[in-house]
Amino acid sequence: MGCGCGTCGSRGGMIAIIVGVTVAISSSYMVSRDDEKKPVDDAAVQAPVLEQVASMVSDDGQPAEERAMDKRLVLGYTMSDIDGESVDLGTYTGKVVLMVNTASECGLTPQYAGLEKLYRAHKDAGFVILGFPANNFGAQEPGSDKDIHAFCTETYDVTFPMFSKISVTGDDAHPLYQQLTSLSEAPNWNFTKYLVDREGHFVARFEPQTTPDDVSLGAKIELLLETN
Repeated sequence: MGCGCGTCGSRGGMIAIIVGVTVAISSSYMVSRDDEKKPVDDAAVQAPVLEQVASMVSDDGQPAEERAMDKRLVLGYTMSDIDGESVDLGTYTGKVVLMVNTASECGLTPQYAGLEKLYRAHKDAGFVILGFPANNFGAQEPGSDKDIHAFCTETYDVTFPMFSKISVTGDDAHPLYQQLTSLSEAPNWNFTKYLVDREGHFVARFEPQTTPDDVSLGAKIELLLETN
């Protein structure tokens, strides 16, 4: 009986693969009518087996399913916060994260109030919102980081982490948003939302018009908080 730790399961899968290779290679010998074992073309027999193994396991022995999941890890970046301090996004591992590209002069800018309310409602349970100001859509975030910080705090009393202004779409998009785009879709306006689980895996994308008090968004956040 396995211990259930996950590691043993991976090792078990590797053992099964190794056994399969051994059996396949052993079958490369055939018995003739006079009962003498005569080797056939080993390379021809072994090649497809080894190709199958390579497709199932990475160079470091990681199963393909786990490797695919790793591509969804999105907290592997160091970025500047709104005050110019470097922040390793990996420090948010263990929290449910909502990433939002923000703007100060947009029709959706009042979502700041709802986002702050959402953050305060769940932060003690391990939820955080990361705001990324961007000027990509309608040039609606023209100010400096200092201007943006003052606007957010004075107008909406924002306390969730805000970061330095970046590009979130196009050729100059920040690598974080390039990855998010590859996993779902690029932001199509200000206040596009990306939800990340406690392990740092991208989970879901929500349209800009999805308000912070949207039932489906809230339910997904609560589910991640409860199950991770």
